[in-house]
Amino acid sequence: MTEYGRGYGSEPWHPEDPLYGDQGSSRGQEQQPQWDGQQAHRYPQQQADPYAQQHYNGGWDGAQGGQPPYDPYDPYGQQPPADPYSGTNPDYYAAPDAYPPQHQHPHPQAMQGQQGMQQQYQQPQHPQHPEPHYDEGTGAGDDWRADPGPREPEPEHAFFADHGDDDGRDDLDPREEGRGGRERRGKKNKKNKRRSGRACLVVTLLFAGAVGTVGYFGYDFIMSHFGPAPDYEGEGTGEVQVDIPENSTILQMGLALKRAGVVKSADAFSEAAIDSKKDKVLQPGTYSLRKHMSAASAVELMVDPKSRNGLTIREGLRSGDVYKLIDTKLHLKKGTTKGVAKTEAKSLGLPSWAKNASKLKDPLEGFLYPSTYSVGEKAKPAAVLKQMVARANQVYEQHDLEGNAQKLHLESPMQLLTVASLTQAEGKYKHDFDRVARVVYNRLKPDNTETYGLLDFDSTVNYARSQSTLDTGSVDDLRNFNDPYNTYKFKGLPPGPIGNPGEEALRSAIDPAKGNWYYFVSINPEKTLFAETNEEHERNRRIYLKEQEKAKQ
Repeated sequence: MTEYGRGYGSEPWHPEDPLYGDQGSSRGQEQQPQWDGQQAHRYPQQQADPYAQQHYNGGWDGAQGGQPPYDPYDPYGQQPPADPYSGTNPDYYAAPDAYPPQHQHPHPQAMQGQQGMQQQYQQPQHPQHPEPHYDEGTGAGDDWRADPGPREPEPEHAFFADHGDDDGRDDLDPREEGRGGRERRGKKNKKNKRRSGRACLVVTLLFAGAVGTVGYFGYDFIMSHFGPAPDYEGEGTGEVQVDIPENSTILQMGLALKRAGVVKSADAFSEAAIDSKKDKVLQPGTYSLRKHMSAASAVELMVDPKSRNGLTIREGLRSGDVYKLIDTKLHLKKGTTKGVAKTEAKSLGLPSWAKNASKLKDPLEGFLYPSTYSVGEKAKPAAVLKQMVARANQVYEQHDLEGNAQKLHLESPMQLLTVASLTQAEGKYKHDFDRVARVVYNRLKPDNTETYGLLDFDSTVNYARSQSTLDTGSVDDLRNFNDPYNTYKFKGLPPGPIGNPGEEALRSAIDPAKGNWYYFVSINPEKTLFAETNEEHERNRRIYLKEQEKAKQ
């Protein structure tokens, strides 16, 4: 605070205050003498001490007569306590050390002016003096003489706007109590109730919408997961070819049939296969089925060899043997399918990288993919061959033969397919495929000093001679056999595949094992010995011969 009786702001004291104004005011007060550079009536220019008014009490002498100085903390004009030295109230100043000693200003003229002002102020008081008003924002400070008029309510935060208490009452200024305050609370209470009603209605509508949405989707979920699976009835009509990829699950088979329009849902097919306990019998392959079949009928047609007209092509089978199987299945004259393959090979769907291969004994070799196919009695050889080629293209695209051929530094995807066919023919067992494929790549190296770039595979000689035997003759005789597929005479890979490899051999050709093997020999169906040098290989061959002698005994 600044001067005594002034607040933190710049507002002056109230004009009705007896101490308000200077000697030139309209009250006609006498000019007070100056003391220490200050006007006499502004003498109490000290700290705003709540006990500062004791200066005036302490400066009044009862011997002078008149009224004692006015105490601002005695608003009702009560008489001050008796002089502590007169003996009338000895306990009033019983603790003289309770308050800090105040600096006294016994200037007589200042005291005289103060007495005059005190006498002028004494006038009848209203019986009910208004309580002191403490204004926190007008600059009146803690002085009870500040303007007691009503204050403007502080602006309410937007978060609390128009929100009363739970019982509908609002915090009103005590001076607003009465009928006007009650009416104000009542109107605000009704307004809050209307808003609460609208809020409840909105919440109810949102809740009802959420319940309806959950109920709709919940019903759909329950019916789709726990209700009967959608299914057709009957044996179906027409004919459609469906390809089931390798390693397909029952559900994946059902999805393939659904996409082809055979069954209505994959779940119905899965349930029919499991209920009939034929889920383990179903095999990948190409099937001739009918559209809009019941799931049970589709399962029966795929499982029963007579019903499905299945034709199985095993891994490593040569194309010539496949042609014979097709002729037998379709009850055709021997050689019919072979002739169709020779004349219609370019129209059966071969990839572009397979059509330009030269010196091939059969352009379809390696593209009659091993699988099970559904072949009807009225099917044509060209249609059956086309299914097999399409299946091979699908698998080869999945394994990216073109990209992997470049990684392995081969000339074309056809060479990678040829390595797979050699792996299939020489390895015989898939646990040996990875190392057999590595032997092929090691023998193809330009710095190969073990076989000098020659593969020396009996399987290639057997293919060239259209035979299958372990006795291919002496090495000297094989060196003189003039055929591009004879790997004892010609370095490198043969012109093309020597059979139709399966997926396991294909994977081994793409990702062979790591090793320096150049030789291998199978001493029995369960064991194949690999060697890095010819000396080691000769020892393995002697083991092989002993095994053969035991087998003859």
